[in-house]
Amino acid sequence: MRIGQLARRSGVSVRALRYYEEQRLLESTRTPGGQRDYSDAAVERVRLIQDLYTAGLSSRTILELLPCVSTGMATSAMLDMLTKERDSIAERVQNLNRAKSKLDRVIENVRKAAGNKEVQQVGS
Repeated sequence: MRIGQLARRSGVSVRALRYYEEQRLLESTRTPGGQRDYSDAAVERVRLIQDLYTAGLSSRTILELLPCVSTGMATSAMLDMLTKERDSIAERVQNLNRAKSKLDRVIENVRKAAGNKEVQQVGS
C-alpha cells in the first residue's frame, strides 16, 4: 500500500510515517517510480509504535524493543529493558489513576456544594 493509504488506515500523518522510516522504526520498499510501498502488516506496526510513543518511550528505545516484538525473542538485556519499560508504564498509569480519583472527588464536592442549584460555569 502507498504511504497515504497507510496514513489513513493507521490514523497517523504521512509526515509521521516518514519520520518513523527516518528513525528506522518502519520499513518500506520502493516502486520503480520511487514511491514508498508498505505491507499490510505495517498498519499494526504503526499502531504499536504510536502506542509505545503514547506510553512515553523514545524512538531510540522503541527501535531497541521492536525486534523483540517482531520475533518474540529477546536477550536477557532486552528482557530487562522490556520489564523496566513495562514497570515505568505501570507507575504512570497508577499516577494517572490517582489524579483521576482526585478530580472525581473535586467534581463530586462541587456538585454537592451546588446542591440543586445550577453549577456556574468557570468564567461566568
